[in-house]
Amino acid sequence: MARYTNAACKLCRREGMKLYLKGERCFKDKCAMERRPFPPGQHGQRSRPPIGYAAQLREKEKVKRIYGVLERQFRKYYEIASRKKGVTGEILLAMLERRLDNVVYRLGFASSRRQARQLVNHGHILVNSRKVDIASFQVKEGQEIQVREKSRKNPFIEESVKTAKGRGLPEWLELNPEEFKGVVKAMPKRSDIAMDIQEQLIIELYSK
Repeated sequence: MARYTNAACKLCRREGMKLYLKGERCFKDKCAMERRPFPPGQHGQRSRPPIGYAAQLREKEKVKRIYGVLERQFRKYYEIASRKKGVTGEILLAMLERRLDNVVYRLGFASSRRQARQLVNHGHILVNSRKVDIASFQVKEGQEIQVREKSRKNPFIEESVKTAKGRGLPEWLELNPEEFKGVVKAMPKRSDIAMDIQEQLIIELYSK
């Protein structure tokens, strides 16, 4: 599957906010958004805030980059959300939050969603004691997410768990760091997503 392989920090600068794509680096002074909080490129410092269609497009790209989803899959999420009862934008974000790679990141087993995706793809993560290597797997209420016992000595996982407290834990998840285990207590709500996202702009874009 195609993935963005260029400089991740440029994405944060392009969207004008921290997307937390580089793990612990995003919390330090080395973060590109701390040193150069303006879009990349020759005219980055003179760029103006987008309006209209441009604002809708930028919002969609921002959310895609936060969760590491490409256009085709993101569009599929929207189509599923639009067919469900409720507020389409909130359902869309809830589906993205319920991705297994995002849950692994939220529990603190990985320092970034990109790293979490690798852990899932390489078979380090168990769901209800069964290996699941599909990053887009949708977790359900009551399921247990656990790091495989043989993988708990992985230095990246150990370091991430140690520093996870600083990133906070959503209320819909419960963590047992000693057993490298988490439980999905409830489905994520819009209030559980603290990042600056205007999902209505995305819905307006796709509704045209």
